[in-house]
Formats: sequence, C-alpha cells, structure tokens
Amino acid sequence: MPQPRDILEEYAESRKPTRYRSVEVAVGLVVEDRASGFCGDVVRWNSTAVTLRDRRQHLRHFTWKPNGFLLDGKPVTLVRPASNPVVRQTITASGSIAGDHGPMVARVAAASRIWVEGRHDAELVEHVWGDDLRELGVVVEPMHGADDLAAQVAAFGARPLRRLGILLDHLVAGSKESRLAATVRSDHVLITGHPFVDVWAGIQPRVLGLAEWPDVAPGVPWKDGMCRALGVELEGFWPHLRNRVRTYADLRPELVGAVERLIDFVTA
Repeated sequence: MPQPRDILEEYAESRKPTRYRSVEVAVGLVVEDRASGFCGDVVRWNSTAVTLRDRRQHLRHFTWKPNGFLLDGKPVTLVRPASNPVVRQTITASGSIAGDHGPMVARVAAASRIWVEGRHDAELVEHVWGDDLRELGVVVEPMHGADDLAAQVAAFGARPLRRLGILLDHLVAGSKESRLAATVRSDHVLITGHPFVDVWAGIQPRVLGLAEWPDVAPGVPWKDGMCRALGVELEGFWPHLRNRVRTYADLRPELVGAVERLIDFVTA
C-alpha cells in the first residue's frame, strides 16, 4: 500500500516552476520572445544573447532565459549547441547572413545617410556593419562635431526618400548632445546615441583583457586619460583597439542597438 504524501511536500511540489522542453538554437529557427511578443528567425547568438530578425528585417537581442520563447505556440527554453555546427551561410561581423552567390556587390548609394560624430565612429561602424551597409547602399559620414547640428540637418534636406540617421556620443539627459538633439525636429530624421563619453568606450573592455575601462578624471580628455592609465601611447592606439573588435558582440549593447535602429530607419 503506497504511503500517503506529506501535505508540505505536495505544497513544495506545486510551487516549483514549470519546466518546458529545451530546444537547441539554430540559424533560421523561428521563435517568439514571450516577454515582448517579438517574433523572428534566429540569425546569430553568442554567450550572452540570441538575435532574432522579424519580417521587416529588424534585429533584436534577447538573453538566454528559462522558458523564455515560444516555438509553434508552446513555451521552450533555447539552449546553445553543445558544439557549433558548420553553417553554410557566411555571417558578417554584424551577424547578418551574407549572400552565398559569389562576392557581394555594393549597391549604388541611396539618398539616405547615417551621420556619426567623428572619424573613429565612422571607422567602427564600417568595421562591424560595413558588409550590410554596402549591400543596402547606405553611406556613413562623419560630421566632425555636432555643434551646428540643426543647421547641418536643415542643409541636408531630409524627406521621405532621403532619410537621415544621426549617432551621437554621450546622449544622456542633461548633456550637450541631448540639448543639440532637441533642436532637430523632423519625421525624416532619427537621432540615436549611446551613453559613453567617447565611442572607444562603446567597445567591450574584455577585448583587451580588462573587466572595465579605467576611470578618467573629470576635465581630462577620455582617450588621453584612458591611454595614460593603461600605460600606452595615444598615437596609433586606435587601430589596435578597433582591430580587436571581431563582431557586434565585442561592442556594448547600447552602441549596437543605437546603430541598428539607425540602419532600420534609413532603409525602411
């Protein structure tokens, strides 16, 4: 005769979270994020996140979480493969799937543009998203400063088929950049940004084996202070740092999201 179960055991059992089946992630797998309702196919993943692409080609990144996705309408837990299979498609540094019909041919430049504050910003965007931008015909141009932002935007003449996306450094409440952004009002212009004082800080410090970037005293140019703290010469350090970036995963999520929003906007 079976022994009766303790009522406390039954209560503890009922309090346990429901476990759903685990599904190995794969390029092309269509899932829905349960929290946001964002649905798309898997285009890439790394140790911290999986990236989905919806029908409008928008990309969003989601952390690995138990029971976090729907597959065929049923909750599942996405897991990384035990070993990475060989994938036939070529994945660009930004994580997009490149064409497999020979070398990529750049399109004729579109009328829309993406502006960034300086040369290093432009080089970093090209370094990671260059393949995508050439395929889309989108040109990235450095503004070399944003002090005359409203006048520059007015001169550009944004309109429905000539959109303008602008990436600003240090776009946080109360900053000079946020005040400049507030002077621009147009349905055909989108300004995004990241919270870092300099685009260098938008790179994950782990590419140099650091847990965090060094603290730089107020009033000291960030690049100078950072290089001084690391004991390296400022001259020539940027190419070394930039070339340590292999994929979008080597950038801070705030920078990745800001750039991808601009690409979505100017190519909509």
